[in-house]
Amino acid sequence: MAHIIVVGNEKGGAGKSTVSMHVATALARMGHRVGTLDLDLRQKTLARYITNRQTFLHNKRLDLPSPRYQDLPEVEQSSLKPGDNALDQRLSMAVSDMEADNDFILIDCPGSHTRLSQVAHSLADTLITPLNDSFVDFDLLAHVNSDGDEITGPSVYSEMVWNARQLRAQAGLKPIDWIVVRNRLGAQNMVNKQKMQKVIDKLAKRIGFRAAPGFNERVIFRELFPRGLTLLDLRDIGVKGMNISNVAARQELRELIKSLDLPGVSADF
Repeated sequence: MAHIIVVGNEKGGAGKSTVSMHVATALARMGHRVGTLDLDLRQKTLARYITNRQTFLHNKRLDLPSPRYQDLPEVEQSSLKPGDNALDQRLSMAVSDMEADNDFILIDCPGSHTRLSQVAHSLADTLITPLNDSFVDFDLLAHVNSDGDEITGPSVYSEMVWNARQLRAQAGLKPIDWIVVRNRLGAQNMVNKQKMQKVIDKLAKRIGFRAAPGFNERVIFRELFPRGLTLLDLRDIGVKGMNISNVAARQELRELIKSLDLPGVSADF
């Protein structure tokens, strides 16, 4: 069965789709079969990212390893039994269709609390939660005191993940491997950055996730989206001289893939 990776965070702007695209493309470039779903039915940023990639590669006559994208199938209301939820059925059908043909299924969740996102979290073998390096974003995981150095209690997203873990346990499935990724980091080692590291380490022990490094804030991520490209594609499109920032970003991606510890995956790319 395919290993299901869910990228989730109920707050927008944390870089979920950028992380999703880079993880999915890295796995594809390593020879793994990767299918993707975008559960943000309104914005569909990941879906658009992959469409941009297909268009760019077609126009440039390039053949680069790429994740495959699938829309959620429609269901006939008449086919639903009493009590069935149409969204649940659409997600279940999509995952069932993709499992046989993929090693990994990556699901990108919206930056809000939705029924689809809840169900997807309960399907996750690996859960990646990108988190901006800010106490505003951290508040989604846990509440802290006014000094920002002590945790006073879990917050809404952590409780949702806990519920997803309970559902998996009841179904006899293995526990979710939850990785919180500190994303869009600033270059300077400020006091806020140090405090964030401290409380994340505390919370990781308290509610059971692993912390991993993500991407620093870089302009290149915004530049790659219109062409559907990732950091791993630059040499293939003729970029000969990689600048220091691009080399550092590739290393960040390599460290992220290594930290995920996915089955049968190394960080050799």
